[in-house]
Amino acid sequence: MTQQEQEQQREPSLARAGGSMAIATIVSRASGLLSKLLLVTFVGVDVLNDSYQVATTLPTMINELLLGGVLTSVAIPLLVRAEKEDGDGGESYAQWMITMAAVVLGIGTAVAIACAPLLTALFIDSSNANPALVTAFAYLVLPGIVFYGLSALLGAILNTRNVFGLPTWAPVLNNVVVIVTLCAYWLMPGEISLDPVRMGEPKLLVLGLGTMAGVALQALVLVPAMRRTGFRFRWRWGWDRRLAEFGGLAFWVLLYVALGFVSMVVLTRVATGDDGAITAYNMQWLIAQVPYGVLGVSLLTALMPRMSRAAAADDTGALVGDLSFGNRMSAVLLMPFSALLTVAGVSIGVAVFAHGESTVEDGRQIGTALALSAFGLVPYAITLLQLRVFYALKDARTPTLIQAVIVVVRIALLYGFREFSPPGKLAVGVSIAMSLSFVVGALVGQVWLRVRLGRLRTGYTAWTICLTVVASAIAFGAATGLAWLVVQILGTGSPVLDAWVELVIQGVVGLPLSFALLALFRVPEVKPAVAKISRLVGRR
Repeated sequence: MTQQEQEQQREPSLARAGGSMAIATIVSRASGLLSKLLLVTFVGVDVLNDSYQVATTLPTMINELLLGGVLTSVAIPLLVRAEKEDGDGGESYAQWMITMAAVVLGIGTAVAIACAPLLTALFIDSSNANPALVTAFAYLVLPGIVFYGLSALLGAILNTRNVFGLPTWAPVLNNVVVIVTLCAYWLMPGEISLDPVRMGEPKLLVLGLGTMAGVALQALVLVPAMRRTGFRFRWRWGWDRRLAEFGGLAFWVLLYVALGFVSMVVLTRVATGDDGAITAYNMQWLIAQVPYGVLGVSLLTALMPRMSRAAAADDTGALVGDLSFGNRMSAVLLMPFSALLTVAGVSIGVAVFAHGESTVEDGRQIGTALALSAFGLVPYAITLLQLRVFYALKDARTPTLIQAVIVVVRIALLYGFREFSPPGKLAVGVSIAMSLSFVVGALVGQVWLRVRLGRLRTGYTAWTICLTVVASAIAFGAATGLAWLVVQILGTGSPVLDAWVELVIQGVVGLPLSFALLALFRVPEVKPAVAKISRLVGRR
């Protein structure tokens, strides 16, 4: 048996790895959605929630700017190469990465905490926001920068060792801590003082420190898993030839992240110009990310090591095959959900978010933003897959140039929507701007890869996408008609109850019908599922 065959035997199949991650991600997304629902219910869609949203965004963005973008983009390809080249299976290289990450993240966290008021001023440019409250939250959550970075790095190391489950389950623990935190916040008497803001306010401390504790647990739970793989950490300093290679890649990735940072600064400054807009945008983005997180992330995570190995072996055919397969599967898996979010967006907003401190109008604002921007779901998934192909080729420059195009388009759209959006509709404009920028990114990325790799089976991919659009349109057209009829017959008179009826019918009817039509259209990517269902039916 050849070494390659032995590696294939040890390596879990894409379907098995993807299925394991999908289950974990379903729980993660569901618990994350519950935590956001509780946040809106207990806090509302106003200046308090806007301030919390801006502050909790800071550690994730700064982590990406410091090192997170580098780790998630180039760590796996470099670790895979080190695993093949080093006698110790790449352990010393991984130790060096952890050492470097701890130092850089630690220094960055200290600087960020010291500069918290300046960060607040950078992100907020509106009288509708409360800078003092954002700064107070920022002091409490910015220590999470270290844990976000280490969580990404440890997860990447585990992925290269074919451990996919725990890194995907870790965010669930984070969500559980946040849920407990929100319940404690709700049960505590009193309100957070807004004028003046007081750092010693118990409810403020509970909300901020509880949020940071969840991030810390997400990272720390990966440490025992690292030890179970046989990895032993020790501080490793010094230099080897690949560190220069890492630095060259890191420069372009950091520039990539910096561009994204600029776009998020602009987005936040634009969205905070309309009361509740940043919260509405974040909530719709959370909902839109559920299908991608369950299906797209699982597919991308499982494909990344395969593409990295194909690139390391100079096997362009295998690399193009994985890219084409990933693009088609992204369309097949996500297009029906994109259609669901489009037709049921308003119903989702009202059904999920119109509770407690959040009104039906608040729910409609979130739902409208979701419905009108859901078309960006598939282009978003395809863009991220395309960028990972370049990283697998150890090319960090091209993704940065593509990111520059995306950011320029996004910023122009954001300022355009700020000027022309009616009052109370800015969240819709911000959401549409994001989706349109991903459409541009997918088109630019496909052209660039065609120049780099040659034929990409684009026609095959485009035909698959067209079939998914047609199947989804037919299915959800029928489901929406049935939902309208049932609501008219029931006549509940309750907007929330009507929304739940519409959502359930559209989901229960539309999704299965979409995939059934794809099977009827003989889309190859659904054949394995059809075959499995046929075998199960045949056993009865």
